[in-house]
Order: sequence, then structure tokens, then C-alpha cells
Amino acid sequence: MDDVTESKVLLAEYDRLKEEQKTRIGFRDNLLYFTLAAITAVLAVTVHSGQSRLLLSAPAICLILGWTYLVNDEKISAIGCYVRDQLGPRLAELSSAQGAVFGWEAYHRNAAGRTLRKRLQTAVDLFTYLILPMVCTTVFWCSPTAQPLLVVTSLGQALALAVLGWQFLRRTEQ
Repeated sequence: MDDVTESKVLLAEYDRLKEEQKTRIGFRDNLLYFTLAAITAVLAVTVHSGQSRLLLSAPAICLILGWTYLVNDEKISAIGCYVRDQLGPRLAELSSAQGAVFGWEAYHRNAAGRTLRKRLQTAVDLFTYLILPMVCTTVFWCSPTAQPLLVVTSLGQALALAVLGWQFLRRTEQ
């Protein structure tokens, strides 16, 4: 137990947090591809069957996967913030470091073009998780077989998608 120091504990915590962050980034990024594949499958089945009501599964898919994407993205950012604002300064204090500890956590946030990249990523996210399902919903609304109960359901989905879109936009600034 003598070789356990606060610095070693903080470094071990850092390693575990970075591992979790890496895993979450991979999962989050794969959600985007999975969502696009799922929407493509919905469109293919709808076209093949001719049943426009199947299009309403697209908003449900995008709501579930989009929310999961957002939750993972928030945790990824929270880990970075914790390392930058809590863990790094504590370790710097313990080690009497002259410069920032874990400097990459702050450095990459100031890289040229970061704001543009974040906005473009938000556009991709909104297209995937909001625009595509709303196109499916609109096509359903325009179909001659739209039933009143399904139209009401689709209105609820559209409202939920608007909330999801707002959450994506809110996260853009972070």
C-alpha cells in the first residue's frame, strides 16, 4: 500500500476515463452509420411493400438512436471537461508541474477550424436524426392511405423530433 499515491490514483483515473471516452466515441460514431442503414432498410421495405405507414418507423428509430447519440456525446464532452477542469489541475498541483497537465484536452479545443467542424457535424447530425425522419413523415402525410390515428401519432413524433433537434443545436456550442 505504500506505493499508492494520490498522483498514481489520479493517473489511473485518467487512464480509465480516456478508455471510456474512446469506447463512447466509437459507439457514438457507429450509431450514425447504423441509423443510416436502418433508415435505408425502412425505405426499402416501404417501397417494396407499398405501405406508407411503415415510414413512421423512421422517426421512432431516429428518436431512440439520436437520443442515444446525444447522451454518449454529452458523456464524451463531460469526460474531457472533467480532465481539463478537475483532474489536470489537481495532478499539476500535486506534481508541481510548470505547465498544464493533459494539455491536449485544452489545446485541441482551440484548433483552427474547430467551430466550423462542429457546425458541419451538427448539420450532419440534424440531417440524419431530424431531416430524414421528417421527410419520411411528410411522405406519409401526403399518402392517400394516411389514417387519422397514425397522423396523430406522427404529429407526436414530429414534436419529439423537434425537441431532439433543439438538443442537437444546444450541444453545438459546447
